[in-house]
Amino acid sequence: MKRRLLFSTIASLLAVNILLGVRFYSAHAAGADDESGYSQIAVFAKAVQLLRQDYVDGTKTSYHDLIYAAMKGMLASLDPHSQFMDPEDFKDMQDDTRSRFNGLGIEVSVKGGLLTVITPMEGTPAAKAGILSGDQILRINGSATDKLDLQDAVNLLRGNTGQKVTLSVLRPSTKEIKDYTLERTEIKVQSVKGVKLLDPELSGPFKIGYVRLVQFNEPTAGELAKALDDLQKQGMQALVLDLRNNPGGLLNVAVDVCAQFLPPNTKVVSTQGRVASQQHDYTTSSTVKERPRFPIAVLVNEGSASGSEIVAGALKDLHRAVLVGETTFGKGSVQNVVQLPDGSALRFTTAKYYTPSKQVIHGNGVTPNILVPMTAEQERAVFAQRSSDNVRPEDERNLIRTKDPQMMRAIDSLKGVMIYAEETAPKVDRVKK
Repeated sequence: MKRRLLFSTIASLLAVNILLGVRFYSAHAAGADDESGYSQIAVFAKAVQLLRQDYVDGTKTSYHDLIYAAMKGMLASLDPHSQFMDPEDFKDMQDDTRSRFNGLGIEVSVKGGLLTVITPMEGTPAAKAGILSGDQILRINGSATDKLDLQDAVNLLRGNTGQKVTLSVLRPSTKEIKDYTLERTEIKVQSVKGVKLLDPELSGPFKIGYVRLVQFNEPTAGELAKALDDLQKQGMQALVLDLRNNPGGLLNVAVDVCAQFLPPNTKVVSTQGRVASQQHDYTTSSTVKERPRFPIAVLVNEGSASGSEIVAGALKDLHRAVLVGETTFGKGSVQNVVQLPDGSALRFTTAKYYTPSKQVIHGNGVTPNILVPMTAEQERAVFAQRSSDNVRPEDERNLIRTKDPQMMRAIDSLKGVMIYAEETAPKVDRVKK
């Protein structure tokens, strides 16, 4: 309460000072450029003053509430990815990067003006219910989402564990609208999953490794390095890197993931914005050990966004991997997060990502080398299997053969590369003794 009163007092003094300053400015600086902002700040201050003075419900007109609402609207008006976060929202965002939060397990964004599922996180209530990438959330607990900003929608999806949430979802591919009632739970995101050598019945005479990256969070690069070390000890000759339904995460982690497959000091992504400070090249570390140049196939789909698009775009442009699947989501903008003195924060777009060949990710996505679409029924089958705790090897093998054409094409492409390498390798003459 004391903090709230202090904030109101400071805001009140600020409003008075702004008004006095503007009046002085107006009287003594006639003809000055309005782009300086003084006249517009005066309009805002006057609006706040009138609302506090005359609005019918005085409980809604504290300086705290009015200014927070104004900042929320200001950020939301810029683009779907910019937002104002109150202290609690900012803490939730920090928890996200540490792979732990309460909710339904849905990554969402605004696409074409509609609240759209980037991906349901595997093993979560959303994934188990059958929600898919590209689904559009029309209502949350009966409230329409078309007028909500992104942060408000996220706040409705999250909450205390055990509470139920009803979503009305439109699936664009079938035009079907379906209600899902899900129960919130604690979401613990393990960012590296499924590490193994593929079944020899699928990989043939070759040892093909498999790693699935679920998100790019703080532990991801270290966990991936350990997984690759283990696979190499088992004799891995090629790798399937699965980025399907990976919504991204931290930029520096995506760069560190690229460092596991590329030489030191290799540029993997660049950013370009309005000011010089946003022009930046991101390169792999000079200290990460180089690995053998084994063939790589990267799986992507519409649920691959942001950080996963950076990795996929870099490995494709630098001819380090073949991309298999569907064009990615197209979320390639850079958001800076700046904390304000009261614990709230601004998250706003400052630049766009460019792949090494200067391709714009935002709005376009990354196009695979080998285009392999999947039906909604196939996607449900694959992601249902991922959410299951105990899957027999023979069941997984049969599922890949019958329901996962993207995985099969990735395996076939790697086998083809290795067969070609064997046939074209120089023959070493043996000296008879």
